[in-house]
This record gives sequence, structure tokens and C-alpha cells, in this order.
Amino acid sequence: MLQARPVCVAAGVAFLALWGGVANATELSNAVRQMYSGMSLPPPTASQMTVCYGFACRLRWQLDFTPTDRKRLTDILAAGRLSPAAERKAVQQAVVWFDRRVGPIIGTEKRIANADIRSFDAPHNFDCFDTTRNTVSLLLVLEQWGLLKHHIVGDPRYRGNIFIGQLPHNTAVLNERQGGAGWVVDMWPRAYGELPDVMTVEEWQKST
Repeated sequence: MLQARPVCVAAGVAFLALWGGVANATELSNAVRQMYSGMSLPPPTASQMTVCYGFACRLRWQLDFTPTDRKRLTDILAAGRLSPAAERKAVQQAVVWFDRRVGPIIGTEKRIANADIRSFDAPHNFDCFDTTRNTVSLLLVLEQWGLLKHHIVGDPRYRGNIFIGQLPHNTAVLNERQGGAGWVVDMWPRAYGELPDVMTVEEWQKST
């Protein structure tokens, strides 16, 4: 008998269209472009991104990057220049920076891990629909700034197999420039200010 597990209820069949592929710094892939257009969201630019929260991007706030923001993120990513593994660790720190940057402004500074409708506090939380879009946007900004040396931004990935107790969930992805290995960057299973999960796509697809 399957046990109840956290589920990001906003994830669904539509995300099946987002499997595979790679976005680059000059042109968005079809899947990433559809991710934004399907919610009438503008893609991020080098100076701003739309932050989704409140579940399924019901609430939105525009983050305008300041020179201080750019310097801080540049310093964070500089620690990852030596190797792909080091860069992934730096990306984790960049996601934590993002979480702490927006939390006090939009009210998500007390958000919980695995938030979904059962938390009864949508305005102060992200579901995986929100975290996927926010993380992809942040990664695209880092890519546009030339801060990603070892990775490019990949298409979001979806999983959901009730036969192994796996409920619907989606996440952002980085692909290694050398070899193309995919790594998820998943902040939804972690609470405010905690390091996001980073693991291979294959490992993430099998986990529950």
C-alpha cells in the first residue's frame, strides 16, 4: 500500500512537454519559452526576473537586480570556476542568496519545505511550480551574465509515477557543457534559506 508523500499539486501532465533539451544564453528552448508563455510571464532579462509565489505563480513580484546584487552573485559563482562540481555548489549558494533576497520582501521568509495546498498558507510559500520557474529564471540570469562556466540551463524536468509512490513534481535543470550530464536544482524540498537539492536527473527521477 502506498504511503502518503508530499506532492507539488501544481505539477501535472503539461510538464511532460518540458522533458529534454537545452536552453542557451542567446535563445530559449521551446520548452523554456512555453514555460513562460503558458503563464503569460516575461522571460528574465539581464536586469530583472519575475518571482512566482503563492502556488502556481498566482502571486508575482518583479526583482530588479541592483549592482550590489550582481556583485554578490558574481562573487558567489567565482567560487565554482575550477570544476563542474564546484560550480554546482556555487549555484546552491546562489539559490540560497535568492531565497534570502526576496523572502523578506514577498513574505516567504518562513516558507516550509514541500509546501503544497495542505500547508494552508499559499501567500507565504512556494510550490514546485513556483520554485521551478524561479530557479530557471535565476539560472538564466546567471547564464546571461556569463557566470556559468561549466553548465548551461536545461529544460525543466517532470516526474510522477504512482506505481512507485512517486507523486507529481518538477524542477529546474543544469546540463554540463562537457558531456551534457543533467543535474537538477530543486529548492522545493527545502525550507527557507536551505541549500537546494542537487543531484543527477537520473537519481531525481527515481527518488520519491
